[in-house]
Amino acid sequence: MTSLGDLKEKWMQDNDFKEKYDAMAPEFAIARALIGARVTAGLTQIEVAERMGTTQSVVARLEGGTSIPSLKTLFRYAKATGMKPEITFIPLDQAASAPT
Repeated sequence: MTSLGDLKEKWMQDNDFKEKYDAMAPEFAIARALIGARVTAGLTQIEVAERMGTTQSVVARLEGGTSIPSLKTLFRYAKATGMKPEITFIPLDQAASAPT
């Protein structure tokens, strides 16, 4: 059985795939942050959804990394997980080495 990591490594050799994957880095970073906040809070998607006044499927889409949520939604998600969002700006020449 091929692991997900092996598949990603293989696909990243395709320049077109790599370009599209790299273009989605902001979406992936937000998804990682959302999931990290929820896991740190020890909550399920259903629990976050209830606290946000929405549905589990909305939370799943937020965590799916296919779009960039509004700031209002990020603040609602943060509050639901007992977190406070922090937005920072870094110089572009440091962005490649910054943790995501």
